[in-house]
Amino acid sequence: MLKESRFLKNAQAQSSGKLMTVNGTVNKSYIMFFCLLGGGGFAWLQIIAGGGALLLPLLGIGSISAFLMVLLTQFKPHWAPITAPIYAVIEGILLGTITLFAETYVPGIGTQAIGLTLGILFVMLGLYKWGIIKPTEKLKSVIIGATFAIFITYLSIMVLRMVGLEIPYMHQLGWIGIGFSLVIIGVAALNLILDFDLIDQYSQAGVPKYMEWFAAMGLMVTLVWLYVEILRLLSILSSD
Repeated sequence: MLKESRFLKNAQAQSSGKLMTVNGTVNKSYIMFFCLLGGGGFAWLQIIAGGGALLLPLLGIGSISAFLMVLLTQFKPHWAPITAPIYAVIEGILLGTITLFAETYVPGIGTQAIGLTLGILFVMLGLYKWGIIKPTEKLKSVIIGATFAIFITYLSIMVLRMVGLEIPYMHQLGWIGIGFSLVIIGVAALNLILDFDLIDQYSQAGVPKYMEWFAAMGLMVTLVWLYVEILRLLSILSSD
């Protein structure tokens, strides 16, 4: 979501009025986080009350709805003040459902995944602020290339599953499964550096105020990806 062209386009289109700031983006991120928690709590209550009957419907509806919100916001970034909170609630419902499903097999796995996700977030923020990891053009190219490679891998897995095939050892306990998850978690964590850098750059470029919501939504997309991959890794490590 946080593409340079998107921010530059809006910076050039509007140079007056209230502008995006880093603090404003942080505040919007907090709001979205609480919306996500609210959605997750709602999903838990509904699933527990329904005895698990809503598990699959919530997964399906949540996945499609979250994707549509992101797609809509990409084409209509000025709608972000509305679509971003809605996305956070929907994503909360989706993650709450996935986490509750995982909790039935490994109690406490959700708390561990949340703790690790927040830990990585603050570590990467510190590494960025202290200049230990600098988002150079070379590093950006490597991260973007690795992210695209993971996307192709995900797509291949989905296509193979549609025809009844599975890539062996990819999601099983073993060096291949663990290594694959660690690599994806590492790439997702490095994407946070790109998010921080873009938010920093374009807060200084004079983009409109509504782009705070857009930026916060982009950051949440990365965090959701990171959380799901950590949950996957913990699930693999907990399997017998």
